[in-house]
Amino acid sequence: MFRNYLTLMLLLAVSAFAATANADVVVVVSSRSPIKSLTAEQTAKIFLGKVATFPDGRMALPIDLPEGSGLRDEFYTRVAHKNSSQLTAYWAKIIFTGDGRPPKLLPDNAAVIKAVARNPNAIGYIDKAAVNRSVRVVLKP
Repeated sequence: MFRNYLTLMLLLAVSAFAATANADVVVVVSSRSPIKSLTAEQTAKIFLGKVATFPDGRMALPIDLPEGSGLRDEFYTRVAHKNSSQLTAYWAKIIFTGDGRPPKLLPDNAAVIKAVARNPNAIGYIDKAAVNRSVRVVLKP
């Protein structure tokens, strides 16, 4: 009986991990933002601190998820073509040289949606399944 329970728990844990690993990431801005779409290159430049504005010249406030997040790994792999160790090394260099600072960190999809919805200058990425009317998808990498 205990063995069956343990096996079931292991299967649930693996399926939950697989669901997270295969989540579809989308880049979002506030539904009040005039930004309608962005390219992967434009988005990468914003999140890597290479530009501080959207293409229309308005300030851009990138919002990131914490290290170890499957969505974060998927986002940076698809958009910036960097894995987590490359990203860590990149930001270490940028911070050390004083050439920039990384995006603001928030703990999860819900926090990113709330922050982006409130600020038309904010940009973040979330699981596609979490999209609601308060945000607009501007990139599906």
